Amino acid sequence: LILMAFLDIPKEMASLKAGKWQTGVGVGLRGRMLGIYAYGKIGGVVAGYGKAFGMKVKVWGREGSLARAKADGYSVARNREAFFEECDVISLHLPLIDATRGIVTAADLARMSPKALIVNTSRAGLMGPGVLVNALRAGRPRMAAVDVYEEEPVTDTRHPLLTMDNVICTPHIGYVERDAYEGQFSDIFDQILAYASGKPINVV
Repeated sequence: LILMAFLDIPKEMASLKAGKWQTGVGVGLRGRMLGIYAYGKIGGVVAGYGKAFGMKVKVWGREGSLARAKADGYSVARNREAFFEECDVISLHLPLIDATRGIVTAADLARMSPKALIVNTSRAGLMGPGVLVNALRAGRPRMAAVDVYEEEPVTDTRHPLLTMDNVICTPHIGYVERDAYEGQFSDIFDQILAYASGKPINVV
């Protein structure tokens, strides 16, 4: 999603299919600051992707996130305000629980650069209703890439995010892959068989 946004890939694909060649100039990732909000299992993997593309990585989150990031050699933001102000890309990797609902505020987004990108593949509820749309209309950040929505499925083509040229939208497909499903179903069947044999596994 980051590459798609910075290189404007959807627009370039549409232009090519319309018989046009190289209609814009993209932005490279090398040297840009990738902000990881919540350095857990997924956040750690995404930080590694950023590093592989030559990006600098900065982390923000709870104390546990910051400690794990430091242990892995990544820098942490001085404070929340600096995190939103200094990152060229911010990728959200928080679970949606009561404590994180609406955790990314309009004020946070207003601190972002007018050239920045925010990526949300976690849960739409991490921002309040309309917060992202209003921020994009105000020009801070400049772009968004989202895989999650306040109400799903999204079938109304008039949805505000779908009508904005500066937003990459995908239909919550981050986990929809054959390998992931095969792993999940394999685990489910193993648990059913173990329970049926009187030796349940993975009991919470």
